[in-house]
Amino acid sequence: MRWRSGRQSSNIEDRRQLGTGAKVGGIGVIIMALIGLLMGADPMQMLGMVGKEFLGGGTQTVSSRRVAGNDEEAKFVSTILADTEDVWTPMFRQMGGRYTPPKLVLFTDQINSACGYSTAATGPFYCPGDNKVYIDLGFFNELKALGAEGDFARAYVLGHEIGHHVQNELGISQQVSSLQQRMDEANANRLSVLLELQADCYAGVWAHHAQRQRNLLEPGDLEEGLQAAASIGDDRLQRMSGRRINPDAFTHGTSAQRVQWFKTGFQSGNLKTCDTFQALK
Repeated sequence: MRWRSGRQSSNIEDRRQLGTGAKVGGIGVIIMALIGLLMGADPMQMLGMVGKEFLGGGTQTVSSRRVAGNDEEAKFVSTILADTEDVWTPMFRQMGGRYTPPKLVLFTDQINSACGYSTAATGPFYCPGDNKVYIDLGFFNELKALGAEGDFARAYVLGHEIGHHVQNELGISQQVSSLQQRMDEANANRLSVLLELQADCYAGVWAHHAQRQRNLLEPGDLEEGLQAAASIGDDRLQRMSGRRINPDAFTHGTSAQRVQWFKTGFQSGNLKTCDTFQALK
């Protein structure tokens, strides 16, 4: 990706710090992960627990709230965040609205947000309660271990989380939450998956405009994004964890679905093509 010449966002909160507390040893992490899987926990979270222990992610620290000048990964996410701002702000203006960019919070190991206490095992997440995206940069090591390498693989992950913020800005998240309160668990979970797939599509929309306006992508970058989408599909993660494929336990959609919706957004650059809920109408 041609990201180094881009501006960095001012909407960064760097909360990484030393002394995040005692950690469970390697065997303990594996046991906890296996118990979690048996109890129906999200496979991505459980793989994250093991990845944090054995891949050594999230150990980089800084003392200030600004991104350190020699902190390559932090500079990368700050630059990609700025690019999403430069895409979504004019798009909202064209729709007659106003885009309020989210804050992106860098943390190490654990964090408290308006959505409660979370660990790095959760993976990157968006909290609508405070309009912030949270990420432990060690997740990029886990992403690589899952077979998704390269700058654009990481940018896709950020684009997906910003996609959730776009959903929140458009009121889609609130509509889905209201519907889920009147549904049984299976149908409510199905809506959650469709919401995640739409965020994949929105990531594609961002990438479309970033490429069109700033020629951000280099040869092979699109393939990196598609590989990232495929690598973190629910079916693949369940298979990697030794479980049978159980659609009722999906949280983000299959590898094929994630690739399909990212490609849909990338090819069209149009939010209207990202109606993953169309099948329910």
